[in-house]
Amino acid sequence: MSAIRGARERARTEVTAAIKEEARSQLAREGAAKLSLRAVARELGMVSSALYRYFPSRDDLLTALIVDAYDALGAAAEAALAKADGQEPVERWSAVCRAVREWALAHPHEYALIYGSPVPGYSAPQDTIVPASRVGLALLAIAGDAHAAGALRVPGEAEVPEAVREDARVLAGTLGIELPDAALAGLIAAWAQLFGLVSFELFGQFKGIVEAREEFFAQSVATLGRTVGLP
Repeated sequence: MSAIRGARERARTEVTAAIKEEARSQLAREGAAKLSLRAVARELGMVSSALYRYFPSRDDLLTALIVDAYDALGAAAEAALAKADGQEPVERWSAVCRAVREWALAHPHEYALIYGSPVPGYSAPQDTIVPASRVGLALLAIAGDAHAAGALRVPGEAEVPEAVREDARVLAGTLGIELPDAALAGLIAAWAQLFGLVSFELFGQFKGIVEAREEFFAQSVATLGRTVGLP
């Protein structure tokens, strides 16, 4: 009986993977807004009712693709962080940022799904929050290590509005991290600027403006790291 159950589970895993792979192909061809369960089923030679047993709705399939994309990006960032262990804080920061850029350039349609235009009619569920946090947590870990070593140069609290510091305190409590409010606020801004740099390059905003894109990115993220106080 257990052998039959195992075979069924393997078959379900394989079919689920095939559905998601075809859906990613649709994303590349048509964009997320036109993702269709019926079209996916047709390409796989399945009837729609069979596909619905795996993903009851388009939004369920979109959520699975979004979680996969966040997890893949997060895994790339975490691997870069581990590989840079023992290096200077700014070098670790730059390694994580480079991993984000490299993943985005290698997976443009998946990046666009998570950092491009919102999909009309889709609202991301709570399931996406933890995977979406992985890159940010990798960057926070670098700052946290520097702070624990007494090496983080924290901006003056007076430079940060009280409302922003309050947001930082709430986030610190949610994540269970110990960083000064001003440092955390600066890190959030740097995190947003990192994805701004990647998005500008990926979506063509640098065309005719920045040609040495790899060098520009390296210089920009190193500057961001120093701005948030990394030595």
